[in-house]
Amino acid sequence: MNKERQGELLMLGITLLESWFPIFSISAMKYIGALHTYLYSLIIAFVFFILLMFRGNKFAELKNRDAYKDLLLTTFYITTLFTFVFIGMQYTSAGNVAVIIMLQLLFSYIYFNLFGKEKIDALHLVGIFFMGAGALVILFPDEFSFNKGDLLILLASMIAPLANFYQKKARKFCSSETILGFRTLVGLPFIFILAISFEPSVDYENFILALPYLLFIGVVIYVVSKIMWIEALHRISITKVSAMMGLVPMMTLFFAYLYLDEVPQMRQLLGVLPIVIGGYLLTKPSST
Repeated sequence: MNKERQGELLMLGITLLESWFPIFSISAMKYIGALHTYLYSLIIAFVFFILLMFRGNKFAELKNRDAYKDLLLTTFYITTLFTFVFIGMQYTSAGNVAVIIMLQLLFSYIYFNLFGKEKIDALHLVGIFFMGAGALVILFPDEFSFNKGDLLILLASMIAPLANFYQKKARKFCSSETILGFRTLVGLPFIFILAISFEPSVDYENFILALPYLLFIGVVIYVVSKIMWIEALHRISITKVSAMMGLVPMMTLFFAYLYLDEVPQMRQLLGVLPIVIGGYLLTKPSST
């Protein structure tokens, strides 16, 4: 199996896991608030990263000073991105979160193809067009307007390609576990300060009610999925990685209907078709 196909298979696994992220996050926020949901998820993830780094003897990678610029920029963009996402999720639906964050593929194309040097062939360009069109159909079902939650998620989607870019650069110096452990450790104090400053303290009963969702976010999303994400970035282009995430909204809409009773609108369902077509085109081998 070649490197590109490995990256594509990793991305297919990620889309299944990530489709549950807004659903479980919104469920946790009912009990402990957005920033505390982010904070406790990071703490859980950090414990696992430390164990993984000890097991793999990864701490030696932090001695490489050449890695620190990319590690710090990755931390800055990722922490900002997820802060916007968690706050934004308080004001919009799980389906909209999944769809709007997918617009990172459009910003990825603008950053790295229109203004950058990363090339993409005609077939993949058609795939990006289909997925972008499908996202816009779902994003604006009634009128061209954003609520504040949608706007924050859009800002996060603009940041995502930059975070991916520096994660990809950092991966040349460090393992996935080291990158994720570093960015979690450095980002934790910032999120802690935000959480205690802008949200009420969490009582024990609500914490226990939120704990199953926090464990899923902390372990499955922030550990398993993010390791797979960085490994996928190491194998295929940023634009293609972002575009393949277009499968997430389709699955999130379906799971949100089952779990949260969020009934998707007709235009949301119509938008799924070009997303699927675009996702298929993006998984076809490059002709270049």
